[in-house]
Amino acid sequence: MEASLGQNSKQMEFTLASVSPLSPSAPSTASSPAIARFTLESGVAQPRFFLESESLKLNNIDVQTSQDSFSRGIFIQFRKEDESKSFHCAFERWKTDAVVQVLPNGTIPASKSKFDSKIEASSAKMYFHYYGQLLHQQNMLQDYVRTGTYYAAVIENRVDFFDRVVVDVGAGSGILSLFAAQAGAKHVYAVEASEMAEYAQKLIEGNPYLSERVTVIKGKVEEVELPEKADILISEPMGTLLVNERMLESYVIARDRFLVPNGKMFPAVGRIHMAPFSDEYLYVEIANKALFWQQQNYFGVDLTPLYGSAFQGYFSQPVVDAFDPRLLVAPAVSHVIDFASIKEEELYEIDIPLQFTALVGTKVHGLACWFDVLFNGSSVQRWLTTAPAAPTTHWYQLRCVLSQPIYVMAGQEITGRLHMVAHNAQSYTIYLTLSAKMWGPGAEQGGILQTSSGTLELKEPYYRLSQPQAQAYTLAQDQQPHQLMQQTQDIPIQSPDAEASELLQQQLQNAGAELP
Repeated sequence: MEASLGQNSKQMEFTLASVSPLSPSAPSTASSPAIARFTLESGVAQPRFFLESESLKLNNIDVQTSQDSFSRGIFIQFRKEDESKSFHCAFERWKTDAVVQVLPNGTIPASKSKFDSKIEASSAKMYFHYYGQLLHQQNMLQDYVRTGTYYAAVIENRVDFFDRVVVDVGAGSGILSLFAAQAGAKHVYAVEASEMAEYAQKLIEGNPYLSERVTVIKGKVEEVELPEKADILISEPMGTLLVNERMLESYVIARDRFLVPNGKMFPAVGRIHMAPFSDEYLYVEIANKALFWQQQNYFGVDLTPLYGSAFQGYFSQPVVDAFDPRLLVAPAVSHVIDFASIKEEELYEIDIPLQFTALVGTKVHGLACWFDVLFNGSSVQRWLTTAPAAPTTHWYQLRCVLSQPIYVMAGQEITGRLHMVAHNAQSYTIYLTLSAKMWGPGAEQGGILQTSSGTLELKEPYYRLSQPQAQAYTLAQDQQPHQLMQQTQDIPIQSPDAEASELLQQQLQNAGAELP
């Protein structure tokens, strides 16, 4: 096998001993030396055969575009067995990489869509199956904070929607498309890739006063074509920790494909908020899960060799629940994602430096995270927040718990890094490091006293879903998250140990902790 590299293409060549047609009309002895070449163009290997003899009239056969090559076969003979195996591997790889979907007249699409090229097929199948079910759509619709905020953001900004073309990216049940139509949109294209598109069509047809201005298009935004550009995009692309499920990338692709210059996006900005937290009860709960593996005589089997792996495995799961904001040890920092300007590739890897100042002396068990998004309307700016002080949403909050806590004093600096790397299962691997700088004599030298790190899988969370004790929230939806945090000091901590809870609250009060 010979390989040659060019500036814009890559080739793999296989020297063949002979190529013979399998057509019954051809002479049985016909054969000719040839070269089989896989040329990589636009990321797709395209096999072609170049024959030294013209007697077979098969010179320069492009398997991917030649129409008559599908109606007859050829017999290939190799000089050596290892060359045969190499060719077979290359051919099988081409069949996997190419989209083998036979179209009329036998042509084959040149390459996979952008979505298919970066997302594992089994993950995509499960994802679209999940969102193709009404019960999961109902779960989102019944999140009245989510749905109500979207409705208010659209209706209060009618000036942005009236007589405008709208594209609903990942339309689901079509509820946002109907909101846009209510706001006076000229036409709405509801793009939905799952089977939910059929339910959306049925729902829209059931609202005849709006249905004439809404068109459901089944397909991925990476693949579908629309008859016109959009003045405004609307979508609910947020997952756990904002980025889970990687739909933000599809939202950005839709922006690049369909949105007119200076068009609007609802939402326009997303922010991830992070703060260190102290929660001994949560830490012990996770650690205790691995105690099963400390049994030395489980039906005669010693399970302890797997204890360490099980312990780390439980701490690799981010915890999804609602927690009391007074468990936070320091004011939050934020990472901003501007949906209007960010490049899709910038979402493949997100690196966030962390720096906090502890308000109390305590153990730090990990990093608490939540997000919010901004609907930057011309009339009203409205935030949808998942902050721990705000009414609970179906996203809850997320906490990354470290297997080794660190100890801090009031006023001590906490530094670290949150590094998230996207993978083809439509999620991220999280790499978290927190460190506490020296306190006392020598602190000005900047030495590191303690460091704790963890690797977590965002796609495999622990859904704890506990909530702080119910309170009568009266906070306005358009308040900033930092304003929300200032109004949470009287929410009691929910804890299985009332005495310990009172002790923690007393510690916070004595330290004069006041969250911004």
